[in-house]
Amino acid sequence: MAKKQFKAESKRLLDLMINSIYTHKEIFLRELISNASDAMDKLCYLALTDDRVGMSRGDFKIEIQADPESRTLTISDNGIGMNKEELDANLGVIASSGSYRFRQELAEKEGEGEENVDIIGQFGVGFYSAFMVADSITVTTKKYGEEQAYRWASSGVDGYTITEAERGGVGTDIVLHIKEDAEGENYSEFLQEYKLTALIRKYSDYIRYPIRMELTHHQRKEGSPDDKPEYEDVKEVETINSMVPLWQRPKGEVSQEEYNKFYQEKFFDYVPPQTVLPISVEGTVTYKALLFVPGKTPYDFYTKDYKKGLQLYSGGVLIMENCADLLPDALRFVRGVVDTPDVSLNISREMLQHDRQLKTIANNLKKKLLAELARMLREDRESYETFFKNFGLDLKYGVLQNYGADKDAYQDLLLFYSSTEQKPVTLSEYTARMPESQQYIYYASGASTNAIDALPQTELVKEHHMEILYFTDQADEFLTEALRTYGGKEFRSVLNDDLGIENTAAEEADGGDHAEVLAFLKETLGDQIKEARISKKLVRHPVCLTAEGGISFEMEKYMAAVQPDMAMKAERVLELNPGHSAFQALEEAVHNDREKAANYAKILLCQAQLIAGLPIENPSEYADLVCALL
Repeated sequence: MAKKQFKAESKRLLDLMINSIYTHKEIFLRELISNASDAMDKLCYLALTDDRVGMSRGDFKIEIQADPESRTLTISDNGIGMNKEELDANLGVIASSGSYRFRQELAEKEGEGEENVDIIGQFGVGFYSAFMVADSITVTTKKYGEEQAYRWASSGVDGYTITEAERGGVGTDIVLHIKEDAEGENYSEFLQEYKLTALIRKYSDYIRYPIRMELTHHQRKEGSPDDKPEYEDVKEVETINSMVPLWQRPKGEVSQEEYNKFYQEKFFDYVPPQTVLPISVEGTVTYKALLFVPGKTPYDFYTKDYKKGLQLYSGGVLIMENCADLLPDALRFVRGVVDTPDVSLNISREMLQHDRQLKTIANNLKKKLLAELARMLREDRESYETFFKNFGLDLKYGVLQNYGADKDAYQDLLLFYSSTEQKPVTLSEYTARMPESQQYIYYASGASTNAIDALPQTELVKEHHMEILYFTDQADEFLTEALRTYGGKEFRSVLNDDLGIENTAAEEADGGDHAEVLAFLKETLGDQIKEARISKKLVRHPVCLTAEGGISFEMEKYMAAVQPDMAMKAERVLELNPGHSAFQALEEAVHNDREKAANYAKILLCQAQLIAGLPIENPSEYADLVCALL
């Protein structure tokens, strides 16, 4: 029995495959099961056109058998099988795919494009991934319509043999002799029931044929006494895979309970999803998808360990666990699956070629997800507000990305707390309530709604019964830079001097020249403030601090948290209410007791810093000054 040699280029490819092409050894089982499924697809197709086959879809199955003692793993199918010439052509020349040729021939016969024929193993290299875990492989196969079976055997790059063999029926048995364990490599796990069932359910759960395996169950012996029960191991052959994926079933035939169960088991969540979106698209790109918006924020959502992306299937076979390219960052919270025959895979089927089809699917999913969120906002406001608490920050980042280039897609989905409604509102709802005289969309930023509500700068807008949006997320103030306007109205912070509102009460209460007091404040406080000025927006409070220079106090706090080395600081302007008794006391002290006036100035600055949520440089000095006045 002469050993045949792989061609030189095949040797190089085999070595490359074993060591480089596949990043996860465990996918060998996915590849062999997919090949078995392809073989049964071929015979199943013949059965539809040839009565002599005598088999129907229900007769086909894949069997997995592990023998830890002999270190063998066997994958058997009753598909179409191979003859001697096909063994030599398919397994003797790496990257020569019988499935791909079958797809071409079938497409020509049916007069359709190749893309309409669902055959997974188009590259012809998946079989050789088994050499990552096996030191030798034996393939015994008998082709439908032929009497003689053949055996192909190889230990890798040294070559292979093909000999006559015996096999009862048509189909193929692949026997892997699993490698011995080595340092850092646990090959024995591929002989364990728990590992094999886990891999089948992970990668091949939706193969359309049953994958059968003998499993061991530890159960109580029948008739054993209750006080001293006896147990025994019982082996039963079971179907491991579920075969029909939920997303392939018509939407009307799937209950909400089934969707919830699928989501919770598939994505390990104890909370049902907020909403479910089944999608079926046929056309330039054909795919089915089942998308879920989680009912709570994942525990690792804001950590580097969180992985965005959808599970990508091709023909029911898991190709990628987290295909990040199918979701924009703003929708990274979405979980789900996409099954399509139309994406171009690389040779290992572990990664995608970045092509037009993938982008088309991604764009389509984005539109459908945003439409579903808009529907939830419109028809189920309570549910949407729960969603927004969980993931609204991501929608805000969608506005911010690429300098607001995609703001139109997300801006109508944003919610902000309203000063007048005392609940979250949309920008559309806000602008619909604006009186004709109101020039701007007013907003105020702070750590919480209570803190913002107490800001002195909000007094003037509230006096005129106008609505203020409360920005409590760190990203919120950056949104106004990206949005700039909404509904033709400009965003304007209540800290701005020009609010488009006249402060008649302050103007009537003050008619003096306070230049001396303002100059004294700047001289006393020095670089702690850019300047002191008479406020146009304070009504009842004596003092407030306003940011200038394009950076707000909330931006300053955010940058201090994420990039402390940059030390970005807003320019501080101390604003005073000339109609308040505290200012009048300060002014009097400036004329009569400058030491006391200096203490007043320091106290007023500290109060303004506290109101703005900024740290006081010397808390002890502030406390001493207040105690001295008391």
